[in-house]
Amino acid sequence: MEYAGNMIEEHAEIAFNQRMNSNIWLMGLMSPGIAREARPGQFVMIRVRSGMDPLLRRPFSVCAVRDDLFLVLYRVIGQGTSIMAEELRERDRLPVLGPLGRGFELPRERKNILLVGGGIGVAPLVFLAETTKDRDLCFMMGFGSASGIITTEKVLSASVPIAISTDDGTAGHHGPVTDLLEQYVNQHGAQTGSVGVFACGPKPMLKKVAAMTTSLRVPCQVSLEASMACGLGACQGCAVKAAKEEERSYYHVCRDGPVFQAQAIDWDGF
Repeated sequence: MEYAGNMIEEHAEIAFNQRMNSNIWLMGLMSPGIAREARPGQFVMIRVRSGMDPLLRRPFSVCAVRDDLFLVLYRVIGQGTSIMAEELRERDRLPVLGPLGRGFELPRERKNILLVGGGIGVAPLVFLAETTKDRDLCFMMGFGSASGIITTEKVLSASVPIAISTDDGTAGHHGPVTDLLEQYVNQHGAQTGSVGVFACGPKPMLKKVAAMTTSLRVPCQVSLEASMACGLGACQGCAVKAAKEEERSYYHVCRDGPVFQAQAIDWDGF
């Protein structure tokens, strides 16, 4: 086992690997060190099997911590995640590096916390919800259809108000999850000092959340998803364009994020 600050590299044992719906799985990995050090919004890099194929690790948000376990939600979309779902079993051991990146920062003053997640983007927000039990909280989740809904009973121990939307109207609100945010603002109002928004999901969703919160002057933190080869900033492969007002032209999602203030990103070039 190697340590670099709070970063740990080790072979973590799989405690469970369970299907949540048709293509979403939940994996629990035994690592007292990562479970202790991880903060909401951070991620880990996992190599799904030994050897050279596939060569690179995959990034996954830490979605919860349970004693000495950390949990990851993953969607089966390619070779690496297919291996995880089809081949990995309890007691298998995986090379893991983490926790990595900059996580969410909760405001010191008490605010109404609004979590806005789209699809697999709910993962880091589940972990954040676990740390906000003493706040007024609303978790807004958006999915394509009812069959894609990620239930949170297995990963969210706190009693959290949840609002669901689906693009096809088969469950909850008929429309994008940003409609729920707009409805909340219209019903409750939103002022800089009273509300904080935290979001993760597809690019179009994040772009709309950023535009809404910027126009309302409401603080908003976004967790960006990006393909990563190293997770440490060495490969330079996860660059995103910074807003014109920022001191630099680009950020790297793995090293500078994955969590950013919404106004720090150039959403027109995103």
